[in-house]
Amino acid sequence: MSSSSSASETPRQEPGRTRPRPQPLPVNQVEHFYPGGERIAALRGQGAPGGPYRPEEWIGSMTTMTSQAERGLSRLADGVLLRDAIAADPEGWLGRDHTARFGASTELLVKLLDAGGRLPVHLHPDRAFSRRHLGLPHGKTEAWIVLEAAPGARVRLGFAEPVDLPRVRSLVDAKDSAAVLGLMRPLDVRPGDAVLVPAGVPHSIDAGLFVLELQEPTDLSILLEADTINADLHRDGHLGLGFDVALQALRLDPLSEDELGALVVPRPRLDASGVADLLPVAASPYFRAHRLRAAPTGPDIDPGFAVLLVVAGEGRLVPDTGEQVPLRRGDAVVVPHACGRWRLESGDAGAALDAFLCRPPEPVEG
Repeated sequence: MSSSSSASETPRQEPGRTRPRPQPLPVNQVEHFYPGGERIAALRGQGAPGGPYRPEEWIGSMTTMTSQAERGLSRLADGVLLRDAIAADPEGWLGRDHTARFGASTELLVKLLDAGGRLPVHLHPDRAFSRRHLGLPHGKTEAWIVLEAAPGARVRLGFAEPVDLPRVRSLVDAKDSAAVLGLMRPLDVRPGDAVLVPAGVPHSIDAGLFVLELQEPTDLSILLEADTINADLHRDGHLGLGFDVALQALRLDPLSEDELGALVVPRPRLDASGVADLLPVAASPYFRAHRLRAAPTGPDIDPGFAVLLVVAGEGRLVPDTGEQVPLRRGDAVVVPHACGRWRLESGDAGAALDAFLCRPPEPVEG
């Protein structure tokens, strides 16, 4: 898993500074306006509080929830905010090339999302909209990697037919959730599948889906209905911009078959080294995701900031520099650039170690 930018960059350490190290993250489960959370608790353990309204865990997060000072931010095991640790040593955590392009931002938010109820139909603004109307550099393109799916549970991605803005606005004003949901295109998904959700495309997730989500580092959502959640659509649904402005971010035409085919990736096979790329090429300006398997040894991973979620087995993370990190199912680990190249190894029992690797975009112009 080499790249010209990261492979050529050698981690450096300044005299007197403690090198950032890979380490498991404490559980960072947050309350939200929809139910869920029990499957997060079952995976993560470690005192994860479960539901009924803790349906998300924000992992390796430098992002706060809307209108919150610190809620959503991840802490390291010693209680220090990851945001503050990175600000104190951005090159150690992120690498010289990354910080030269992006500054002291991971450019990434990883979540566990356990939909105990249907998520409302909503959308996220793109970068151009965010810069113009919110003064922010990021929009919110996101991707889902399906961990579990209850029978019949689907995602909905885009409208099923062309819709004009007056029609959408009339349904929003009328709070007609059934009609809005009826406009959407449902898609069947299975565990291991991945779906890229471009900013602007309306979408929804059925109850019964448990996903690992990668996204741009914002908490920006525009609601088209709110029948299943504890929120006031007309007060909370438009980012404080009013729907006249907010709905300018909405893609009204349906995704073509070719577009849809390029956004949905059925569960890919692992290659001989034990790695599978999970997301389509269109995700690369925003984030990267891979499945890793160590049986007994996994592929070598180049230096760079990463979030690792272990979903099966036990073993260890073996960095080029520093101590090994014991791993077991449910661990979420933040990996700094400073640890150099690293790999996974399975435990002595012989069972494979399976994990998802989430990374920022490559720090190269493209």
